[in-house]
Amino acid sequence: MIFIRYENWKSYLKFFPLTSMLLVANVVMFILLSLNGGSTNPVTLVEWGALTNLPVYSEEWWRYFTSIFLHAGFSHLLFNSFALVVFAPPMERILGSIRYGVLYLASGVLGNVLAIAWYNSVGQTTISVGASGAVYGIYGAFLYVALFQRTIMDESSRKTLYTLLVFGIIFSFAMSGINWMAHLGGLLGGFFIYGLIIRLWRPRMLKR
Repeated sequence: MIFIRYENWKSYLKFFPLTSMLLVANVVMFILLSLNGGSTNPVTLVEWGALTNLPVYSEEWWRYFTSIFLHAGFSHLLFNSFALVVFAPPMERILGSIRYGVLYLASGVLGNVLAIAWYNSVGQTTISVGASGAVYGIYGAFLYVALFQRTIMDESSRKTLYTLLVFGIIFSFAMSGINWMAHLGGLLGGFFIYGLIIRLWRPRMLKR
């Protein structure tokens, strides 16, 4: 079962350095938001890099990146941090830290791009933050592994992944205030980005 963490904190930092850095970055940014107006304050979120289609800020492309590291409320941070800590590490081992970082950021950005396109198409204003699109990108990469690289993932892990995806999709649509398009965009993005990475930038682990 690849989704069970057996490592102590020293081993975790050694084997999953980028995952650890992403987690620290999310926590640090949450603390900064909390000390400068509050993590659920829309004005604070926009000032610190939230993604929004408000006319004044809609051309600031860097928000597609910065918003990935911001979270609105402790529960939002906790949910994404748990997913990072538990489910992301095996993907860092499969791809290596650099490729994994590309997958994570590209999935998050693609989810954000599709989310803004969706809100613009329906004429709704949004202020969006969170690592969910990037996290779902990791899920999408694991889905590719489960379907096309079955020797890498055991049957128990596949069942866990499928269950996680079903509940995640239901949760995305059932709960109000959830940016479901960022989740869906990240999931699809991670699936296809992973497929491109292993073909164009093949990790050493997969060459054996």
